[in-house]
Amino acid sequence: MSKMRLISMIATAAALLAAPDMAGAGGAAGIEEKVVAPIVRKGSLPVNGIDYYYEVRGEGEPLLLLHGGLGQIEMFAPVMPVFTDHRQVIAVDLQGHGRTPLGKRPIDLAAIGADLAILVKQLGYDKLDVFGYSFGGGVALNMAANAPDQVRRLVILSAPYAQNGFFPEMLPQQAAVGAGMAEMMKDTPMFISYKAVAPDVSEFPKLLDAMGALMREPKDYSDAVARLTMPVMLIYGDADMIRPEHMIDFYHKLGGGLRDAGWMRENMSKNRLAILPDLTHYETFASPLMANVAMNFLDGGGKAPNWAEQVGK
Repeated sequence: MSKMRLISMIATAAALLAAPDMAGAGGAAGIEEKVVAPIVRKGSLPVNGIDYYYEVRGEGEPLLLLHGGLGQIEMFAPVMPVFTDHRQVIAVDLQGHGRTPLGKRPIDLAAIGADLAILVKQLGYDKLDVFGYSFGGGVALNMAANAPDQVRRLVILSAPYAQNGFFPEMLPQQAAVGAGMAEMMKDTPMFISYKAVAPDVSEFPKLLDAMGALMREPKDYSDAVARLTMPVMLIYGDADMIRPEHMIDFYHKLGGGLRDAGWMRENMSKNRLAILPDLTHYETFASPLMANVAMNFLDGGGKAPNWAEQVGK
């Protein structure tokens, strides 16, 4: 297998980081005038045997921010100013990622979600909004399903609710992820960003093994989706690695898209679906368009004037 083919397979399978310069992905609306808020608190907290690293930035209503697989907090750098503009952002390096060691247990979305429910309580947050991308979206789904009283609003970005949500050609590529690829990944953004912050760089092959094991499991979180009680927004790129049919099915499971909303929105679901143009899975997390759409939902906005309002009736 060629090095370029291997790198492409890793990036596709893990979905997890885009090219290094993604600051302009999806347009720059509403970001150039904002400045990222400085870190006001950071550290590590042990939860169920995992020492989770976290950073807190900004002021306002709290928002938990969860990165994608083989990423870390820094992957949100291009859009962090949008999130911290009027929110207190709690960003966490997930198990085995960034500054958080892998620990001795397998990587499991439900277990990490349960950990985060404990973590935010330890940090002093009784209720907060949650945003998760890809791997982090699966964690966010499970956290919100198992601790619904702690989550006010939920955004899931570029994540399926089940393994069959990926295009079928993705599955063998995901199944192939493992430690044997570590050496050939030394020049990729995934390893370079990991090496910059990880406490023990030698754990990288073990992380690949753990992520490969996770992706080989035919998980289906339909039961978790059914337990979501808070408003939920699903966001995808129109060229995402998630099948469009699955996006719609996910939205249907949330009660959205089942009938016309009605003249006065009387049949409107509380949940939302956004499919953004000109974005792949490897770009959605860095898109200012995505960040503004997400924040508009998290802030409770989005209602446009209807026809009657336009004509003064």
